[in-house]
Amino acid sequence: MRSVLLHPLMSALLFLALWQGLAALLASPALPPPVAVFGVLYDEIRSGQLPFHLGMTLARLLASFVLAMGLGTAIGIFLGRHPALDRFFDQWLVIFLNIPALVMVILCYVWFGLGEVAAITAVVANKLPNVVVTLREGARALDLDLLEMAQAYRFGRWKTLRHVIWPQLFPFLIAAARTGIALIWKIILVVELLGRGNGMGYQLHLFFQLFNVAGILAYTIAFVAVIQLIEALLLKPLDRQAGRWRR
Repeated sequence: MRSVLLHPLMSALLFLALWQGLAALLASPALPPPVAVFGVLYDEIRSGQLPFHLGMTLARLLASFVLAMGLGTAIGIFLGRHPALDRFFDQWLVIFLNIPALVMVILCYVWFGLGEVAAITAVVANKLPNVVVTLREGARALDLDLLEMAQAYRFGRWKTLRHVIWPQLFPFLIAAARTGIALIWKIILVVELLGRGNGMGYQLHLFFQLFNVAGILAYTIAFVAVIQLIEALLLKPLDRQAGRWRR
């Protein structure tokens, strides 16, 4: 247990030491020292600005994530179980996978206006093809022998879904979720930078205009810390759970 905590702590201390040394060596406003950045972070938390903007970004992330995962899972499984339709729509997926995120964001703002609907739609449209492809592969990889066994033992649809299909699809769902979190929050920052009046992306753009590098780094550290917390407390335990059925 000590080594599990010791190694990350030593790594973090080494990173801070290198940061401090480089900042002292350059002595430039472009790279403020850790003390200055954490001072800005404390001030922003105390003023309530950072919790407010972080909350707005996380709300958009949650809405986009739920929609993208729900729609993508349903479409992916459907295509994976229907080869003819999969072949028909495969080119569509290739096209949407290769549309740049920035283009999709701009188009959604042009089509739907500078509102929350456009912001969420842009994020979902960028993430949806990835989820569809991942779950489609999961549906294709289902063990037909297990399905035949469930049919022979007359499991029924619900029992087959719960005990045969779902355990096999769960690892693919977790893979889509983990990559989804990483992709969605990056797109949300672009969405907020271009067309919203709040959120982490909006604040980062504001700090950029003021050339406030300490503010940029402070907000980046806060958001990365929250994402890492979600990864450690939710996604990693689910990832471990996803492989248990194979043992």
